[in-house]
Amino acid sequence: MTHRLLVLYPEPADRAEFERYYRDVHLPLCAQLPGVLSIDFSLAIPESPYFAVFEATFADADALRAALESPEGQTVAADVPRYATGGATVITFAAEPFPLE
Repeated sequence: MTHRLLVLYPEPADRAEFERYYRDVHLPLCAQLPGVLSIDFSLAIPESPYFAVFEATFADADALRAALESPEGQTVAADVPRYATGGATVITFAAEPFPLE
């Protein structure tokens, strides 16, 4: 069962600066997380209480935990206050697949 890291971002003070920094600096840092299998994100989400959402997939809970505890994971976490002026909500969870028939 894969594990996911979900980050929800409320409205930032400056949308353009958030997007610039997020694309140019933060996402490349996230791509360096050990064991990350995929990364998806969305910005300026219409009709949502959140401005942005980020999701990373890992093979299992141990891989996710190792990524968060790694030096790369600590760098990613320390970077969030540099662009997320509204803060961020972080959720980790096991993703149970549902078979499509």
